[in-house]
Amino acid sequence: MQLAGIVLAGGQSTRMGGQDKCLLELDGKTLLQRSVDKLALQVDTIAINANSDEDGYMHPGLTVLRDSFQGFAGPLAGVLTGMEWAHMRGASHVITVAADTPFFPDDFVANMQAALSTQSGEIAIAETSDTDGKFFNHPTFGIWPVSLHDDLRGALDQGVRKVMQWVKPHGVVKVAFPAVPFDPFFNVNRPEDYEMAQILLKEHSL
Repeated sequence: MQLAGIVLAGGQSTRMGGQDKCLLELDGKTLLQRSVDKLALQVDTIAINANSDEDGYMHPGLTVLRDSFQGFAGPLAGVLTGMEWAHMRGASHVITVAADTPFFPDDFVANMQAALSTQSGEIAIAETSDTDGKFFNHPTFGIWPVSLHDDLRGALDQGVRKVMQWVKPHGVVKVAFPAVPFDPFFNVNRPEDYEMAQILLKEHSL
């Protein structure tokens, strides 16, 4: 498996009151920079999927990719963009993380690869469970075979926007991650989430 990493930062921050959530800072580093740095320790090749012209999205040595599918079609557009970029680089798979999720696991890539290589399914998606045993999918955290890029573009052309709707026919490997002491895929969508992220950063020395 030849992996290329994509940090998905193409959203419109509609729930952040006009602020660009990816450029919010935690202890002097933007959410985007934290995600880039964490993923860079786990894969050799990275690009950023972003539709903004802000300088904060520019990182030395990293390509910034605008959605190749027009119209702000959500995370699937970012996955497609990453697939097409990785295809040109000769990678077999893309692994994606969200730019607004700064605490994802340090062993995220290794666990995802191991699960996909030992279980039946073309696509791997991260999941966590709460104390009641209810499972939550984290579909922006996945491994996607580059060979499906034409299939995904066709689905987007037909109006498919939900990640789980598209992946289901291809077979999905759910990769479980512990959610103790907190969900590592906690993401910053709203101002109150940003406040909670600052609390988690201090309480857990993240």
